[in-house]
Amino acid sequence: MKKTINSRLVVGAIAAGVLFSCGQNESQTKTEKEPVEQTEKQDNEAFEWEADRFADIRVLRYKINGFDKLTLDQKKLAYYLTQAGLSGRDIIYDQNYKHNLEIRKALDHIVANHEGEESENWNKFLQYTKQVWFANGIHHHYSKDKFQPEFDKEYFNTLLAETDTKLSDEALEAIFDPNVDAKGVNLDASKGIIKGSANNFYGEGVTEKMVDEYYAKIKDPNDKTPISYGLNSKMILNDNGELEEVTWKIGGMYGPALEKVAYWLEKAAEVAENDAQRDALKLLVKYYETGDLKDWDAYSIAWVEATDGDIDYINGFIEVYGDAKGYRATYETIVQMKDFEASEQMKVLEENVQWFEDNSSIMDEHKKANVKGVTYKVVNVIGEAGDASPSTPIGVNLPNADWIRAEHGSKSVSLGNIVEAYENAAGGSMLKEFTYDDEELERAKKYGAKASRLHTSLHEVVGHASGQLNPGVGTPKETLKNYASALEEARADLVSLYFLMDEKLIEYGLVESLEVGKAEYDAYLRNGLMTQLQRVELGKNIEQSHMRNRQLVASWVYEKGKENNVIEKIQEDGKTYFKIRDYKALQALFGELLREIQRIKSEGDFEAGKNLIETYAVNINQEIHAEVLERVKPMNIPPYSGFVNPVLVPEMDEDGNITDIKINYVSSFKEQMLEYAKEYSFLK
Repeated sequence: MKKTINSRLVVGAIAAGVLFSCGQNESQTKTEKEPVEQTEKQDNEAFEWEADRFADIRVLRYKINGFDKLTLDQKKLAYYLTQAGLSGRDIIYDQNYKHNLEIRKALDHIVANHEGEESENWNKFLQYTKQVWFANGIHHHYSKDKFQPEFDKEYFNTLLAETDTKLSDEALEAIFDPNVDAKGVNLDASKGIIKGSANNFYGEGVTEKMVDEYYAKIKDPNDKTPISYGLNSKMILNDNGELEEVTWKIGGMYGPALEKVAYWLEKAAEVAENDAQRDALKLLVKYYETGDLKDWDAYSIAWVEATDGDIDYINGFIEVYGDAKGYRATYETIVQMKDFEASEQMKVLEENVQWFEDNSSIMDEHKKANVKGVTYKVVNVIGEAGDASPSTPIGVNLPNADWIRAEHGSKSVSLGNIVEAYENAAGGSMLKEFTYDDEELERAKKYGAKASRLHTSLHEVVGHASGQLNPGVGTPKETLKNYASALEEARADLVSLYFLMDEKLIEYGLVESLEVGKAEYDAYLRNGLMTQLQRVELGKNIEQSHMRNRQLVASWVYEKGKENNVIEKIQEDGKTYFKIRDYKALQALFGELLREIQRIKSEGDFEAGKNLIETYAVNINQEIHAEVLERVKPMNIPPYSGFVNPVLVPEMDEDGNITDIKINYVSSFKEQMLEYAKEYSFLK
């Protein structure tokens, strides 16, 4: 999945939120709110958007708009697909770290069985538990740094004894020794990107060199339809000291969970909206049964070509961000329904994607002569699981295989009700603090939300669909390696940014004026040069791919535009601002950088890609970083947000047949996590 994670929406209507470190003091911890009775028919003002707040996290609710208008079979389809997704929930924990499942189950058991009074230590323990739930493991979902508990081992051992909870010495050490498996995903090559990563994709003794040599031997450089090597397996050294891929499939690794996933997918196929949708679901079940990546390709083609119907889904081992080598994918699912009105408004992008390709700033030889099968919809999320929950993207573009995209097209979606929830839960203090003048502030208030949504749409629909590799050039994970993800996200952002100041958007009816584009340029520079730094601990570098992407783009255009004062750095009253002085010149700079990054991808130019990332995307100006942290500290706005899922509740007749499905918005974060532990724990 090409994900868009909009940090400005995550923490505010326009600007990114406040940074606190992963471990937060008690004064910054907010007690979970009591559940409230809510319905999807409540207006936005009455709806309780926030469910919980702890550490550097805010947990929100989203509404499933229009669910009551679905037919019974469509509701059943949505229910079965969400059950399928949740049934694989354990997988992401184990993928993230080998001790995660054992630790999470111990935490679940303690919380469910604790009968003592609340205390300072208990509140610290509960905060740690919620952090683990939110991150699907003991490493932060964004920074990938390991959480440091604020309670001591003695207190934890007391909880284990009081609740008769078992935990191995190795898992206990992983919790309390800060030096053990400290980084979930490490992109610093000097530390070894496999050895330095705690995730569970590679066994003991496997090295980067071994992995590179293994795939070099089995890949055919002349294969124009290659499988996604390594996508659904763990790589280990077997008893003979040879590399072996342990496949995630029914009867193999993660088999018990995947059996449940397949069961619900088969139920979904029975009520599919059409034959194409049904055939795709059956192919997905077959893939989980065989683990054959050719079956995954067959499913992906069937899925991308199944464009009719109001219900759609993402289910599988999709994204490779969690593997520093870029091969192995995390389990994730999203179930969604079409937002008819919003999709119709944005249909012009889908219909004119070739115009954008033809008029891009990239070299002609890197343009696609015929951009095939791009579909775009605004959707309302019905349920999420795995790597898409609780922290969720706001935009998705799939499939990831370049040859399938070129020959069969792609599906792009914007998660409309997720964006709606962010906007309704937002505050405006960040915006006022980091905009330089009233003109910028008022433009952001008037156009910012629309600009951000359009940026996401262009990123997903046009950006990821744009461009092509030169003949004979390997996939980006092979050629650009650990820099591939950040460069790809930068490329898609740049496509969007380049066109946001184009008069054609007015002609297409997407914007009323170029003030919308200016609002997004302002916001992107504020975020890339300053506000996103709230998410990084002072003194550390940027490691997350999306953050690297944004700093790369913003820093590069700032530096290249210095001579002509395209972006002016202003310091007043001890505060720094970046003010755009020439929007059209900035558009040209975005186009220039887009041209270069597309060339890097098309030609597989590793050294040029590495140079861009290491020069512009990794290192942080420490003075600005310290200033940003100081300016945002009084606002007490968590920098990260995620969601509890609404609960789909079947109503049955006396014969056990489903007669309707209702939505329950009651669950709090803690209650939902305990319920999931009870209902969807299929791995040991």
